[in-house]
Amino acid sequence: MIFGILKDIKEGENRVICTPVEVASIVAAGHKVLVESGAGVGSGFADAKYAAAGAKICDTAKELWDTCDFLAKVKEIEPSEFGYLKENQMIYCCIHPAGHPEEVQAILDSKCIAITAEDSHRYGSPNCEAAGKQGALFGLESMLTINGGKGKFVGGFAGAPGMNVLILGGGTVGQGALSVLYALGANVTIMDINPGLLRTLGNQYNQKINTMFCTQETIASVLPQTDMVINCVKWPKQRKDFLITKEMLKLMEPGSVLVDISNDDPGAIESSHETHHNDPRYVVNGVVHYCVSNIPGAVAHSTSVSLAGETLPLLLNIMNNGLEEACVRDGFIRRSLTAYKGYLTHEETSGIQGRPWIKPEDILGIADRKLDFAPPATTTKSENFIRLDCE
Repeated sequence: MIFGILKDIKEGENRVICTPVEVASIVAAGHKVLVESGAGVGSGFADAKYAAAGAKICDTAKELWDTCDFLAKVKEIEPSEFGYLKENQMIYCCIHPAGHPEEVQAILDSKCIAITAEDSHRYGSPNCEAAGKQGALFGLESMLTINGGKGKFVGGFAGAPGMNVLILGGGTVGQGALSVLYALGANVTIMDINPGLLRTLGNQYNQKINTMFCTQETIASVLPQTDMVINCVKWPKQRKDFLITKEMLKLMEPGSVLVDISNDDPGAIESSHETHHNDPRYVVNGVVHYCVSNIPGAVAHSTSVSLAGETLPLLLNIMNNGLEEACVRDGFIRRSLTAYKGYLTHEETSGIQGRPWIKPEDILGIADRKLDFAPPATTTKSENFIRLDCE
């Protein structure tokens, strides 16, 4: 198979989906690898290192799109790339399809085979860990007086108390933020809807953190004492309400900070909208907002190494065994199949956008096989099925 590594072109994005180490493994498995020139430069991997690992370096993205059977990158397919999509070609990246209808339409129109990376991680995405940990640090940066914050130091000084931080969501992102802030001496409260998770986190930190159930009412009760909020909740896209409204921001002191790592649209924070690394902050009702959508891109080397190492087995599974067999063997690949030759195969996208869909196992003809299990990626359901036997 001819595999291509594209350079990410999203604003502020420096990560790369494979490092030279993974390229060497793919080449050793008998596949040909093409790398767009400069794809790894932002992460610290020069073209020469990819060439030494056995890859062919291509001057333009078009050469990869025209040549490769299977392409991969980190972030979404940008509008400038829609015209490159073509029938039967596979692409793997963080599509976030439910929130990007134009991207989904371009994928369906092209009849390509698209796999959304964010749903494919069996053990949780390294991007999520990176977003939580680095997002916490960006929150502390936003708290600085020189950045419009109220100037509190995370762990305090002699005679000056440290910060009170509220983390919404105790998943991989929230746990990443918690580990950094706790280590730096913040007084942390973490909220979630899962009592078992809250119990586990409380025990893990020897009951030196506060845990609460996550509702709008409990959030409002602690906002007056909270210096920084970090939102790590993956908000169901069909919901029209919020965990924190613009009015609730008035409960916080001026110069307080809100970091929206999840950054969904719509999301759990009414006042949140996407920003980029070159202009990351804005203020609503006195609260400094940090809402960069690709926080891990700021630590591109470490994130690329971690992401590439976890992704390699998935990529090799597809390349060595073919998509159908890979989807039998790995339920996480199966659930992340977004579109297949003009058919939507992603349930959340169907439920949110009202598009008809077909289950991956049905379109691939593997429903009667013994399939590896994977839990649903989200709680969104759709019965709006495409019936192939009725066409």
